[in-house]
Amino acid sequence: MTTDNTRIDTSKPHSARMYDYYLGGKDNYEVDRIAAEQVIARFPAIKEGAQINRAFMHRAARWLTEQGIRQFLDIGTGIPSEPNLHQIVQRTAPDARIVYVDSDPIVLRHGEALLRSTPQGSTEFILADVRDAEKIIEQAKTTLDFDKPVALSLVALLHFVSDEFNPTGIVAQLVDELPPGSCLVLSHVTGDFDPATWAEIVGIYRSAGTPAQVRSHAEVARFFDGLALVEPGIVPATDWRPESGGPATPDGQDPVPLYAGVGRKP
Repeated sequence: MTTDNTRIDTSKPHSARMYDYYLGGKDNYEVDRIAAEQVIARFPAIKEGAQINRAFMHRAARWLTEQGIRQFLDIGTGIPSEPNLHQIVQRTAPDARIVYVDSDPIVLRHGEALLRSTPQGSTEFILADVRDAEKIIEQAKTTLDFDKPVALSLVALLHFVSDEFNPTGIVAQLVDELPPGSCLVLSHVTGDFDPATWAEIVGIYRSAGTPAQVRSHAEVARFFDGLALVEPGIVPATDWRPESGGPATPDGQDPVPLYAGVGRKP
């Protein structure tokens, strides 16, 4: 496991710890809870949205494993919350290899939970920011074989990478390193259904030092440029291959403000 002496900064909120709070976790601090409650006050369904995002990740991971993918690069892992990605994948494919990446040292502290691989497979953790794509790829290659398909997971991450950091360029750089047959798994918050509320929420994150930015359907679609979208395309996360079959968003109800999709590299 990649190690680092970086200390946990508890002086300001962190998006991963706020997300942990939304999920009902305990690995967060008072400063995270205060900021998270400000978000909840403006959008009470944020907790449900976090659960919906996790459920999408689980469904996508199972589907990719069924398609024969045995390698996963999960960037923006967040604080472990069972079942973690490797647990979902290795239930079907015990030989699967997973590399987790996150920039928050608190995730590193929970490395033991992320590294409980099956004997046949492997898990690894890299402490790095998604904006350092070269470092991530270089270190991931010590665990993953980039001559074989890799699933690149960017779940609920890119809305914390604002345009000044060129997120579409970052994704393109990461995808360029992947061999044909690899897949991009992505979910992203949108303001399409309630722009005013999400402008306020973005302001909360930005005031805490997190470069948040929600994006439209068209903007999310740009992350998949050059890839073949898997059916049903880029849709609200509840509607991406719901296990019960059929659209999961009730008629007449606004979808969850989270787009999700999977794209395959030709």
